[in-house]
Amino acid sequence: MRPLIAGNWKMNGRLPAAMKEFDRLLREAGRAAAKAKDAALPEILVCPPAVLLAPFRDAIAAADLGGVVALGGQDCHAAEAGAHTGDIAAEMLRDAGATHVIVGHSERRADHGEKNATVAAKLAAAHRAGLVPILCVGETLSQRDAGHAPTAVARQVRAALGAGCTAANTVIAYEPVWAIGTGRTPTPEDVAAMHLAIRRTVEKAVGAPRMRILYGGSVKPDNAATLLAVAGVNGALVGGASLLAKDFWGIAKASPKPR
Repeated sequence: MRPLIAGNWKMNGRLPAAMKEFDRLLREAGRAAAKAKDAALPEILVCPPAVLLAPFRDAIAAADLGGVVALGGQDCHAAEAGAHTGDIAAEMLRDAGATHVIVGHSERRADHGEKNATVAAKLAAAHRAGLVPILCVGETLSQRDAGHAPTAVARQVRAALGAGCTAANTVIAYEPVWAIGTGRTPTPEDVAAMHLAIRRTVEKAVGAPRMRILYGGSVKPDNAATLLAVAGVNGALVGGASLLAKDFWGIAKASPKPR
């Protein structure tokens, strides 16, 4: 299973500084690709603000890296078009060069009141547009302290996944809410247990035991090797550390070979 290292830039990045940093990432990826077979490299995905998708797409085309680096959106609307001021359809993201889109991130759930039903509709919209959704799930600190983490996360997974979800067209990212941007991370044992619980839920829900499950939540170059080596972890969804090419590539280099 080839690891996926995805960077969520969130609401960060303005031209021309963002382009310079992205160009640095493309150069690192190009050097690595020249030294190794594609299968030995993780898949690299950058999810910048939507306004940067087109220029990043053009930079990827100019670099001609053979698909080593791909682009994703950070969110999409469930509808293909309509009176939804400020929203972006999955089809628009695809037209701008995206191949993936994040849905259900905890910041969307908290800041915009997104419920499981909304997340499920967005995931279906991503499939409609031919995008691979990255479904974010995770528990709050109070849920973990109460011993309800596996139940809470399983509920999010079951609510979002539909019959058309497969290992090829859907990715899950487990992000404990209390670890996002706090510098805190669960123990490797906790991560392994949650990933196993998610995988069992996915297998029961849609029969896709080899669906990739990423870990997210304060992933940095200095802890990436430990987290990515945990059984059942198939990559990472990286927040702040993805903004600097040096840090993001340091995390990508820590990925184990496909397993």
